[in-house]
Amino acid sequence: MVWQRPDDRQPDQLRPMRFERNFTKFAAGSVLASCGDTQVLCTVSIEPGVPRFLEGQGQGWLTAEYRMLPTATQPRHSREFMKLSGRTQEIQRLIGRSLRAALDMKALGERTLLVDADVLQADAGTRTTAITGGFVALNDAIAHLLKLGELERSPLRHQIAAISVGLLNGVPYLDLNYPEDVAADVDFNVVLNDELHLIELQGTAEAGSYTRAQLNQMLDLAEKGIGEVMELQRQAIASAIS
Repeated sequence: MVWQRPDDRQPDQLRPMRFERNFTKFAAGSVLASCGDTQVLCTVSIEPGVPRFLEGQGQGWLTAEYRMLPTATQPRHSREFMKLSGRTQEIQRLIGRSLRAALDMKALGERTLLVDADVLQADAGTRTTAITGGFVALNDAIAHLLKLGELERSPLRHQIAAISVGLLNGVPYLDLNYPEDVAADVDFNVVLNDELHLIELQGTAEAGSYTRAQLNQMLDLAEKGIGEVMELQRQAIASAIS
């Protein structure tokens, strides 16, 4: 039986995606990233100094925090206070690893970039939207440092983006929304740089297993989708901030 997408998209079609830059006043970079009904506020702050294990090495660091607002989902879920769930910890580590791959840490110098990804509304793909929007916010934060004369050159060496793919009834689909994410036999998150080199693959068979051929199909679909996402990132970065 062929899966009918709830929003009538083609199997290889992205959800509508947009980036609203300069979304908040005080962050060095701030972007509201929207992917379909998923909305993630991505902000980047800059602090002097680095973690102790990097002190004196003349290089910078990037770390990330991820949270979901209580009403981002239906029904409301409780805030995480003293103890973060395993899911939250795993996602924020993924965001940090992915965005560190964009940077030349030596060129960044001994400062720390803090990426906050706050999910305002969730319809699947929150981690991939956080990475993709986080890169646009990171670009703006670096531009801020360059404008202030605090950097001699940009430490950005790669563009980074992420997307989800999945198998439903044996067929690969791009950019799953929530009903598809729940129903998928296989759910994959893929992070690539602008050379289409792999940064991270997260893939799980929720029911049964999948073949190497199906994996290749999903990766081909993810590569196509990320190419389109990166073009949207570039268009957003090229646009003037009012």
